[in-house]
Amino acid sequence: MEESAGVDAPTLSKSKSIALVSTVTGAAFINTLASQSVVIILPTIGHELDIPDSRQQWIVTSYLISFGCFLLIWGRIADIYGKRAIFIWGSLWVTVVSAVNPFIPNEIGFNVLRGLHGFGAAANVPTAIGILGATFSSPGRVKTYAFSAYASGAPLGNICGTLVAGVIAQYTNWKWVFIVQAILAGLITLAGIYCIPQTPCAATVDDTEGLFNRVDWIGGMLITVAIFTLLFSLAEGNIVGWKTPWISVLIVVSLLIVAAFVAWQWYIERKGARPPLVKISLFSNGSFSVAMVAMCFSYASFNNFLVFATYFFQEYQDLSPLQTMYRFIPSALAAASLLFAVPIPTDTNYFAWTFWAMMLCVASMNIVWPCFTLFASNTMPKEDQAMAGALMYVANQLGRAFGLAISTTVQLAVTANALGTSTQDVGAIRAGDLAYLKGIRAASWLDVAFALAAMIMIVPAFWNIERVDKA
Repeated sequence: MEESAGVDAPTLSKSKSIALVSTVTGAAFINTLASQSVVIILPTIGHELDIPDSRQQWIVTSYLISFGCFLLIWGRIADIYGKRAIFIWGSLWVTVVSAVNPFIPNEIGFNVLRGLHGFGAAANVPTAIGILGATFSSPGRVKTYAFSAYASGAPLGNICGTLVAGVIAQYTNWKWVFIVQAILAGLITLAGIYCIPQTPCAATVDDTEGLFNRVDWIGGMLITVAIFTLLFSLAEGNIVGWKTPWISVLIVVSLLIVAAFVAWQWYIERKGARPPLVKISLFSNGSFSVAMVAMCFSYASFNNFLVFATYFFQEYQDLSPLQTMYRFIPSALAAASLLFAVPIPTDTNYFAWTFWAMMLCVASMNIVWPCFTLFASNTMPKEDQAMAGALMYVANQLGRAFGLAISTTVQLAVTANALGTSTQDVGAIRAGDLAYLKGIRAASWLDVAFALAAMIMIVPAFWNIERVDKA
């Protein structure tokens, strides 16, 4: 049914190869569209569900946490039961959850569904990379074209997410944004059934012994609890105050659990009883380790740029979702945050500053993402192709989640200081509020620091990479 570790995928014709690449690219497309479309309507959802500004980040973060936590588990399950089945079931899960999500009438339930959305996306996105890696296993131009086409799905999803959300929120009901996501995910599910070839897998679906003995559930539980606890404490610190004792306790506990996860992965890798969730030995490759950290910083800056630009347009400048969409059309170089960090006159013409920030935003991720994709695929052994995709997306999603949590903390702290109050009492955003503008600029300067850190790391990591036509 699926390809097992070490079993070559069948050779496909040109037309079938194109169909396969288009299908898995759709997974990257819908993942990014789901993230960016929600960013555009974030203030709208917040107003509809009566969510305070300090907690609106959870609409984005709940998806990112779930996505990042379950990527590694789904990657390992895909290596056992086959990437095709996991890709299809993950896409189907996203279809159902996306259709239900907008009809949840309260904050907690809505965020839980967002988390369940991330759970399904964590299954279909990294397996897409594994399918490509197994199908186009030999380094060269064909593999490069396939992975580059796949990498185009993310920026296309970003642009389309902006367009779809802006138009829908302006002319209909914001709930249709999620319904459109469900329709697209359903189409990807059907395409996966017909376009991804069936090949032998390492275990059958009813092989429960294989599921429990060959998947590191302990490691999965440890890293999931650690990440959720740390992000929860960072987010809640803005609400209840950083001097609250249990905030410090949660941060310390989460870091201890991370240490326990690393120790456990090292132990089971050496013991060899079952495959670890993450092979700690993979990080002995210095370039790979640096590249993963650089990806975290890159996407922390990139995601924060999009979120705070949305707040700037809709909350500070009091623009509509459609007007915000127009300003996001050029978007999709993390350092573009610099153009929001500098003291731009608030009544300046859009084309004087913001347009160029959005244009730079397009350039960077279209360049960086394909490089990271190919680098991760070529660095990992063939039997761990799904893990390669999982690790790459873990760095991506966790960078977004932690970056947003930290930047929001900075933004609220600076805003509260300008207002002469505590972060708990910042209150709702008012159009033209200079204190709020100071907070946005402070967060943007932090995003600049994230981008510069990534740039400094990437140079040595990629310095000795060969050109594809010489590989």
